[in-house]
Amino acid sequence: MRYAVVIEKSENRFCAYVPDLPGFMKTGASIDEVEANMHDAIVHHLDALCEDGRLIPAPTAVVEYCELAA
Repeated sequence: MRYAVVIEKSENRFCAYVPDLPGFMKTGASIDEVEANMHDAIVHHLDALCEDGRLIPAPTAVVEYCELAA
């Protein structure tokens, strides 16, 4: 599965969330760190859903960029 992860910069950290998996977010001092933290969080979250007998939500979010002339 491939989930869209949104990463935003705050004043001194990065924050990430997954639109298809609401309810949690992760932070990190760098993009690499927040990506690793989010990857681990997604794996653990999906494992917990399976253990609880709940369905894993299918990824539906799509990420696109809009190119604009400078």
